[in-house]
Amino acid sequence: MAVFGAMTVVVANAQTGAPPPRAMGNPQAMVRSPEVTEDRKITFRLRAPRAERVRLQSSDLQGAGLGELPPLSRDTNDVWTVTVGPVPPGAYRYVFMVDDVPVVDPRNPATSESNETTWSLVVVPGSEWFDLRRVPHGAVSAVWYWSSTLQRFRRMHVYTPPGYEAGTNQYPVLYLLHGATDSDASWSTVGRAGVILDNLIAAGRVPPMVVVMPHGHTGPFRFGMRFSDEFERDFLNDLMPEVERRYRVRSERGSRAIAGLSMGGMQTLNVLMQRPEAFAYAGVFSSGVFGLRGGPGPAPEGPTWEERNRKVLEDAKAREGLKVLWFATGRDDFLVEVSRATVELLRQRGWPVTYKETDGGHTWNNWRDYLVEFASLLFR
Repeated sequence: MAVFGAMTVVVANAQTGAPPPRAMGNPQAMVRSPEVTEDRKITFRLRAPRAERVRLQSSDLQGAGLGELPPLSRDTNDVWTVTVGPVPPGAYRYVFMVDDVPVVDPRNPATSESNETTWSLVVVPGSEWFDLRRVPHGAVSAVWYWSSTLQRFRRMHVYTPPGYEAGTNQYPVLYLLHGATDSDASWSTVGRAGVILDNLIAAGRVPPMVVVMPHGHTGPFRFGMRFSDEFERDFLNDLMPEVERRYRVRSERGSRAIAGLSMGGMQTLNVLMQRPEAFAYAGVFSSGVFGLRGGPGPAPEGPTWEERNRKVLEDAKAREGLKVLWFATGRDDFLVEVSRATVELLRQRGWPVTYKETDGGHTWNNWRDYLVEFASLLFR
C-alpha cells in the first residue's frame, strides 16, 4: 500500500508538471567532481564540512606544467573547490589532502591503483591516440598466476586486441613494465595503454598484438631502497611461461618485445642482458642503469652493472636479431644524465641504440607518447 501511494504522488506531479519531491540522501551526491570543460580546465570539488584545510595532491598535474597547485577554497555549503588548467590532453591521478589525510574523490568512480595506494583519475580529452574513439576495441584483463619463484600469487594485466576471443590467430607480444611506486594496473589506467593500442591498430600503425603488463614490485617500495633481482627471476621463470601457456602468443624472438619506464626501464635492460636471445625489440623510457652518473638510490655494492653483464655486452652474437633498442627521455627529466650515460655505454659496446630527447620531464605525458612511437616500430 505504501508503494502504491508513492507511485500515486509521482504520477500526480507528472500530470501537473511539478517536479517530484527530492528524496533525502547524501549531500555529497549533489557535488560534481571532477568537471572538465572544453578549454581543458578541471574543477575539483569536495564536500567536507568539518575540514580545516583541503588541498589537491597530484604529481601528474604538476608534471603537466601546472607547478604548485592552489589550495581549495570553501563556500557557504561546505564545498571545497579549485579550478586548474588548461591542462594538456591526458590522464591524471589525484587525491584530496583533507587536513593532511589523503582522500580519493567520492564523486569520481574512476581510479588508478599504484603499488600501495589508490588514486582518483581524470581524463582530459583532445589526444589523437589516447582518447576513446569509435574503433574496434580490445580487452584488458587482470590475471593471477602462481609464482614458484616468490611462492605466492602474483597479478598482471593483459591487453588482447580486437577479435582475439573469437579467433585462432597467434599474436606477437609486448611486455610493458611500469615505474617505481606504480603497479601492473598503471599502464592500462593512467597510461591508457589499451586505448592507445586500439587506436594504433585501427589506424594501421601497428599489427594486432598482446600486451602484458606485469607487477614490477615484489614488496613495498621506499625511495632509496636497493632494487633486487626478484622481479627478473619471477618474470623469466614464471610470468613469461604463464603468458605463453595461457595466451596465443608467438614465442620466436622476432615476435617478442619488452619496454619499461623509469624503474621498469632498468628492469628491461636487466632482462635483456639475461635473455638477449629472447627479444627482438626493447624500449627504455626515462631510464637507464641507475649506477651510472648518479640516479636514485644508494651507490651499488660489489660489481657494477657493466661488470656483471660484461660477457653479454661484449658478445656480438647477443646483439644479432635485436632489431630495435629505443631510448627516450625528457630534457627536464631528473634521469636524463642516467639515460645519456647508458646510451653511451651501450654504443661503445656496439649495441644499436636509437636515442631521442623530448620536451618535458619524468611524467606520464611523455610515457604515453613514447609508447605510441615505440609500438609503431614493432613487429614489422
